[in-house]
Amino acid sequence: MPEGPEIRLAADKVARVLVGNPVVEVEFGLPSLTRHKKRLTGATVIAVDTRGKAMLTRFDNGLTLYSHNQLYGKWFTMRRPRRPKTGRQLRVGLHTDTHSALLYSASDIEVLTAGGLAKHPFLNRVGPDILDANLTADAILERLTSTRFHNRALGALYLDQAFLAGIGNYLRSEILWAAGVDPGLRPSQLEIAVLRAIARETLAISRRSYRTRGVTAPPKQAKERKALGMSYGQYRFQVFGREGLDCYACGTPIQRKTMGSRNLFVCPDCQ
Repeated sequence: MPEGPEIRLAADKVARVLVGNPVVEVEFGLPSLTRHKKRLTGATVIAVDTRGKAMLTRFDNGLTLYSHNQLYGKWFTMRRPRRPKTGRQLRVGLHTDTHSALLYSASDIEVLTAGGLAKHPFLNRVGPDILDANLTADAILERLTSTRFHNRALGALYLDQAFLAGIGNYLRSEILWAAGVDPGLRPSQLEIAVLRAIARETLAISRRSYRTRGVTAPPKQAKERKALGMSYGQYRFQVFGREGLDCYACGTPIQRKTMGSRNLFVCPDCQ
């Protein structure tokens, strides 16, 4: 399932064709949305933001198009009048004079006023977006040590969107390996120096994955592995998906566990 970096990259793609341009035509594939066509037609997109795995397309008239369920949904952007070759069903089409942003297959879509946005149950439940430019390692440390989260096992906590929005399965494995911590431990069991390391790695690896389009390994290491002929799936990650292969740090075989009903990859020696 796409995680925060992938959702943000999709938002960037949509922003490039929509932001600053009036929407001259609106299409909706869900009957519940058609009543909003008139209000969005002629409005200008001013921003395309993300909150974890949700995308927020904001208009200058105060309305926001909220779309979630990115496991199934997919945005396409292209010059008009082209359409993608896909068997998916169109849910939203936003067209400027020159380009189109087309959302297929997603089902969790709403058009929200400012008041509706402020009261939205998902947006009120999730924590800070992991790629928010204003998020700091100190803010993550504060959440790790808060009474709300400090007694949760890290492996479970790092899939809870109420803790941080946008972290999913591969980021969880990569962050906890880089910080050298056992996923079964709770923040309350760890020294403050270890918690600071977790906070730093959380921010660094999430932002690196966004910059590199999914590569969480340090750039130099990823480049060296690629030069050796390793596949993308092998050189992009340190531990995720590498069950039975040697840990890049110590040579111990990577193990796959299940935590939170999802696969979690660890090095039993490093962690």
